Amino acid sequence: MDDSFYLKDLDEETLFIVSQTFKALSDPTRIRILNLLFEREYAVNEISETLGLRQSTVSHQLRFLKNLRLVKYRREGTTIYYSHDDEHVINVLQQMIKHALHH
Repeated sequence: MDDSFYLKDLDEETLFIVSQTFKALSDPTRIRILNLLFEREYAVNEISETLGLRQSTVSHQLRFLKNLRLVKYRREGTTIYYSHDDEHVINVLQQMIKHALHH
């Protein structure tokens, strides 16, 4: 069986998920967060400090990414640590970054 897929073979739910994932990757702030989480897990305040963003902005974007299952979290005491949750999407993101740097 061929592993390739064609749009005509995709159901509405799959199309929606794919489009939402591309929507997530269309935002520069979310790209920065996902790229950072490629390295290791970070707490919200660490992401905020590293990227120079307000914590409320980071929290909002992480909630969006978590709803799409692109990031996951774990709690340690009162601190929540985030990491990427989908190797496929991280690979696509890394490939697009390499493509952009190639030009």
